[in-house]
Amino acid sequence: MPPKQKSQLERQQARTRILDAARELFVEHGVDAVTMREIAKRLDCSATALYLHFRDKDSLIRELCDTDFLALAQELHAMEQITDPIERLRMLGIGYARFALTFPNHYRLMFMTPQLAYSKENSGIESGNAEQDAYAFLQAVVVNAHSAGCFRDELNDPELIAQILWSGIHGLCALEITMQSCDWLEWRPFEQRLEVMQDSLMRGMLKAPSHG
Repeated sequence: MPPKQKSQLERQQARTRILDAARELFVEHGVDAVTMREIAKRLDCSATALYLHFRDKDSLIRELCDTDFLALAQELHAMEQITDPIERLRMLGIGYARFALTFPNHYRLMFMTPQLAYSKENSGIESGNAEQDAYAFLQAVVVNAHSAGCFRDELNDPELIAQILWSGIHGLCALEITMQSCDWLEWRPFEQRLEVMQDSLMRGMLKAPSHG
């Protein structure tokens, strides 16, 4: 008898397992060092089985990155309903940190591992589309706050503001992911560090409240 055809759900579940195994290996050994054969070994299957789902390693990387970057964008887009521009920025940082710590392997691959085979040209994410591109959404939120006159007058480059805010959150998340078990330091609770870091950055960029 011919082998039973897998359902669409079963095929999707198989692709997800492949992506999860590839992500783990890429984080552990680096993208360049991992072969399709090693991914198959992690899954206890043949390399041929992987090629039924992905044409080659580059196509696997593209889908993996598209999947993870889109998940981040969807996480952050929940903040769109917040009307106050400063509160929206603050909650955007919290949502970003929540994603990073909930999915540390996703985050390591996205922002802490060289992505030599992933670029605008071969991405399935539409660059500049705030619904798919998390950075574009951050830009839009910053532009909105800038248009509302929230930032100091000399800070007239929303792109710079967005990149400074992202850098601050990323540094906090990267340290938490890589050094949370370090016994050289008595880490303060992550939530406390996040709150103080965000407050410090925002105070440095926002206009002083008017009095009178």
